[in-house]
Amino acid sequence: MFSRILIANRGEIAVRIIRAAREMGIETVAVYSAADRDSRHVKLADRAICIGPAKASESYLNISRIIAAAEVANVDAIHPGYGFLAENAHFAEVCRSCNIEFIGPSVESMQTLGDKVQCKQLAIRSKVPTSPGSKGRIDDEDEAVKVAHEIGFPVIIKASAGGGGRGMRVAHNDMSLRSGLKAAMTEAEAAFGDGGVYVEKFIEKARHVEVQIIGDQHGNVVHLWERDCTMQRRKQKLIEEAPCPVLKEDERERLCKAATRLCKAANYYSAGTVEFLMDDKKNFYLMEVNTRVQVEHPVTEMITGVDIVRTQIRVAAGEKLPFTQKQIKRNGHAIEVRINAEDPDNGFRPSPGVLERYEPPGGLGVRLDSHCYTGYRVPPNYDSMIAKLIAHKPTRDEAIATLKRALAEFEISPIKTTISLHADLMRNGSFLKSDIDINFVERLLEQ
Repeated sequence: MFSRILIANRGEIAVRIIRAAREMGIETVAVYSAADRDSRHVKLADRAICIGPAKASESYLNISRIIAAAEVANVDAIHPGYGFLAENAHFAEVCRSCNIEFIGPSVESMQTLGDKVQCKQLAIRSKVPTSPGSKGRIDDEDEAVKVAHEIGFPVIIKASAGGGGRGMRVAHNDMSLRSGLKAAMTEAEAAFGDGGVYVEKFIEKARHVEVQIIGDQHGNVVHLWERDCTMQRRKQKLIEEAPCPVLKEDERERLCKAATRLCKAANYYSAGTVEFLMDDKKNFYLMEVNTRVQVEHPVTEMITGVDIVRTQIRVAAGEKLPFTQKQIKRNGHAIEVRINAEDPDNGFRPSPGVLERYEPPGGLGVRLDSHCYTGYRVPPNYDSMIAKLIAHKPTRDEAIATLKRALAEFEISPIKTTISLHADLMRNGSFLKSDIDINFVERLLEQ
């Protein structure tokens, strides 16, 4: 087992990793930018090293500075968290070339599953359902139009190398496809350094359902069941829950086995997530694979009792998974909401600033993952998420009731947050019945 690890991230995920490592008796080294000097992860770690100014490209995305900090601190491994360099295969390769273990999958798996075209081709060979579309990258407009006519409009253009809604456009005719293709390529190049795109059939009224996977370096791969992440705004998740409330057991088993099959084919180890779109007839289609821990991993931890971050660390150290597939049981229902420093009444405008009041909720069935505290200054330089609030109860209705109560207790001022939005969504009749699709929130906000 490692004696000391560096966390190449910030915010709540850095705090989460530090806590897991401390429980395992592992020393932690935090890195931070000048903007994060007072963040909780800096205070909790055994050692903290400033790696640059607020700009992410000069700090959290600067590989040479992170490696230098790791070498100065004499660490055994680096945990990348999520975002920033977490799915950067080059970073993983650099870590290992410096005799520092990367707490994540192999470079080969990251490259195969991280490129959506390669991933889709592997899925087809593994008999995992995929959407009709181009066999590979699309290089010109005429080729895209030809594919669209073969599979039928509407179609969606997707970036090969990234996610998060960037490099993505929906087209309903030839003209919108041609213009959307250029825009998607330009956006993908700017966001991921790779302008490659491909075209698929666009699934209308889709749900977003994903499967949590974890594997070891001894060939064992298991799933930790599924999560429903359908409640989104602009392709960014707002609410996640587990299990998916509309799946029957045979549908759930089929989905999870398909995800496991794909990861085994990729010789995958560490934590990962296989994301699917589900149409209104409950047909599943592979969307992408995230080769890292997810923001929403707590809901899976709550219903399975598996500490995903701790298991990641053990697997990276070469240990076998401490459980088999049959040993992983589901217990109750968990729901997570992302609390962002944004003003939902003013177009979700970012709302950085000092937290003069920060009163977190508590009680049975409530979990809060955050790096904030009274007096903390939320910087304007990074993602606006400041907390994740999770409720876990025996049933979905009880989990929603607990979450509503916890949201009512949660006090943050004077900055604006999405607490009020989530309180409204918890009372929405369609959400309560789980009669939703990935565009539900945007339609609601337009009313």
